[in-house]
Amino acid sequence: MVQKFGKWPESCWTSDKIDWKAAKAITAGVDLGTGSAQCAIFCDGELFGWSNLRVGASFKQIAEEVIIHAVGNSGLTADKIGVIGATGFARDNAAYATKKLDEVHCHAKGARYMYGPSVTTVVDLGGQTMKAIRLYEWDRVRDIAINDKCATGQGRNIEQMCELLQVPITEIGEKSLDVKGDPEPVSTTCYNFARTETMGQFRPEFRAEPLTENEVYATHMLAVAWRMLGAIGKMQPLDPGEIMVYEDLGFTGGLAKNPGITKRIEKELRVTALTSEYDPMLAGAIGAALLA
Repeated sequence: MVQKFGKWPESCWTSDKIDWKAAKAITAGVDLGTGSAQCAIFCDGELFGWSNLRVGASFKQIAEEVIIHAVGNSGLTADKIGVIGATGFARDNAAYATKKLDEVHCHAKGARYMYGPSVTTVVDLGGQTMKAIRLYEWDRVRDIAINDKCATGQGRNIEQMCELLQVPITEIGEKSLDVKGDPEPVSTTCYNFARTETMGQFRPEFRAEPLTENEVYATHMLAVAWRMLGAIGKMQPLDPGEIMVYEDLGFTGGLAKNPGITKRIEKELRVTALTSEYDPMLAGAIGAALLA
């Protein structure tokens, strides 16, 4: 089996304490992204099962598999689920969905479930896009900011770098923090430019002092962090006169599991992000299930 350096490990879980046959209402949410897919299933408001899979050659195939992995060996099937919400880039491939939902509200709702009602700033760090979302206290979206360039400042760029340098994505974040100081970030215009720049960082003909391996990782993590910070800064403050106070910050998406990015964002904002027992990649699916 070929090792996927740039992909997070797949995972799934199904409750052995909840009897879905006794549930009065069963709802599910599916988040079909460009690189991964998630499913979350609720029975009478309780989380019954979830799955997090890599997207292969077919979005339609992964749309089927993500539910199968979430229900496990429970015997529950998609046709027995009353309501299924679908979100994400490839949501139209979920033929079984009873409702299609936008990603912004799904991640906002999912973040509130995962981090609690106090979260007011949600930053979704995805494979191709990022979204910064501000919420009112009463669970309504107040403002959003979305990236407007290529995916250099997103997960796709980090995936490519991991494959290029053959370093597991589960390790690269911590390694990027093991530097004396952050070097200049790579280009955020296009990840093809960033990839070329990465190779040059190791070569003396391009730099008087080639960067260390960890410093190269840091150049990419910093590029992503600065892209996120730029979007966060565009959002309206919660209170008049507020400049930069982002308390109760919650991260969602695959890059939320990368401390090389999240720690740099926290440092610049001078806050500590909220923590959750749930995988941040499940936020969109959880939100879709709750909103459906």
